[in-house]
Amino acid sequence: MAFTPKAHSDELDVLSEINVTPFIDVMLVLLIIFMVAAPLSTVSVPLDLPVGSKTAAPAPDEPINISLRDDLSFYIGDTPVKKEALISEINRATKGNKEARLFIRADKTVPYDNFAQLINLLRDNGYLKVALVGLSSASAK
Repeated sequence: MAFTPKAHSDELDVLSEINVTPFIDVMLVLLIIFMVAAPLSTVSVPLDLPVGSKTAAPAPDEPINISLRDDLSFYIGDTPVKKEALISEINRATKGNKEARLFIRADKTVPYDNFAQLINLLRDNGYLKVALVGLSSASAK
């Protein structure tokens, strides 16, 4: 509580006003702290990724499936392809259309590094429309 002296009296009167400036300052500092700390806290969150939805997105009439097996061999459709010839075979399958959607299927035991190298290889050669194929929840049960 705050008291103000009166010029003509020895008694102090009580002021009933609250100074909210320190309160606002503290709230703004807390807001900034939470805004900075929130994105940092999500980086190390352990994830248990869910299985996809029951309904799959419609596939094109002739999808281009690229498969990466656990022995790190590549397939386009059902045809085995060497890594060195992968891009030329994809160019042949897409008829040079860099806008074609490629469906990537990888065995779950494939190291992430090898999977990332495949994605980077496609990106470096202009294929940016890449879809990842997984199991739907209906087939995972």
